[in-house]
Amino acid sequence: MPPERSAAARILSKVPEATLAFWVVKILATTVGETGGDALSMTLKLGYAISSLIFLAFFVVTLAAQIASKRYHPVFYWAVVVATTTVGTTTSDYLDRTVGLGYVKSSAMLFCLVIAILIAWHFSTGEIAVDVVTTPKNEIFYWVTILVSNTLGTALGDFTATTAGLGFERGALVFAGLIALVAAARHFTHLPGSVLFWSAYVLTRPLGATLGDTLTKPHAQGGLALGRISSSLVMVAAMVVLIPITSLRRRTQEV
Repeated sequence: MPPERSAAARILSKVPEATLAFWVVKILATTVGETGGDALSMTLKLGYAISSLIFLAFFVVTLAAQIASKRYHPVFYWAVVVATTTVGTTTSDYLDRTVGLGYVKSSAMLFCLVIAILIAWHFSTGEIAVDVVTTPKNEIFYWVTILVSNTLGTALGDFTATTAGLGFERGALVFAGLIALVAAARHFTHLPGSVLFWSAYVLTRPLGATLGDTLTKPHAQGGLALGRISSSLVMVAAMVVLIPITSLRRRTQEV
């Protein structure tokens, strides 16, 4: 793609570039997904099925606003991300605990589904768009991949913390280390950018899940016993402060 076309495509893209600010906000959003999802299903005692339906409705509404927008709109974009993390949390818990699949089976199933979506995306469009998403088809694939990957990440986080016996804090350290390896691979290897992006995207979800559980689980379970609702509100406030930074490079390009 010629440089002038590339710059124009980036301006029209409906997703932010994957900068450091992007990943910090993404981790906050995934942590909100864990605490927010648990707040409805556990604190308010609505259960996993009803909570999943509520968050799925939220996802549909926010996704409709995102698709209807003509350019990148940070409020719409990050609202959909939060929606995918909350519905991913309660859906994963429903599959693991209510249906009884368990963390291993659900993680394997969701991992295969993510790979299948990415293969279908590449086959359908000839690419897997990451930083530049300008067509409706790419946008639909982008958000479906995010929805499934965030559900997968929830199951991976729970598997690491509970089934593998690492606990929430050590589980968070494991996933933070894996994300650091992906970041190093970006600078020191020639692996495709799309592979590294989606690897990091999947890993930020279990990192957020384990961080969220570290904040809110009782002391007896290795957590800090902070309130789910209050923790969610604090992280949403942090996101509101940081989200404008994800648009700084785009504004520079438009000037």
